[in-house]
Amino acid sequence: MSGSAFNAFKARVPIEWSPRLYITLVRGLPGTRHLHRRTLDAMRLRRCHRTVAHRNTPSLLGMLNQVKRLVVVETEAMFNSRKQQQEEHRALRPPIVVSHSPPPTTSSAADSAK
Repeated sequence: MSGSAFNAFKARVPIEWSPRLYITLVRGLPGTRHLHRRTLDAMRLRRCHRTVAHRNTPSLLGMLNQVKRLVVVETEAMFNSRKQQQEEHRALRPPIVVSHSPPPTTSSAADSAK
């Protein structure tokens, strides 16, 4: 299961019960059953790699069981950990300064050349 969609989004926190679930669509819709497309549409998942938050209810768990091969489900702690890791990865770095002007000449080098 090393190439599964869950491993792409797996956070470094243990899985525990959460009142909110974050659901991400990771597989495309072409080639899926019409019933699965309608289920994803009911969960407001219309494009790949989009994440929506839902309350953890039995009806939602039934819908997730129906389309489990198309989505990744994260708890609140997992989602927050993943977002924090992404922000740290995108943290501001010092800018690279490129100067296209010739290096300044020093007065001692100019005096010794005379």
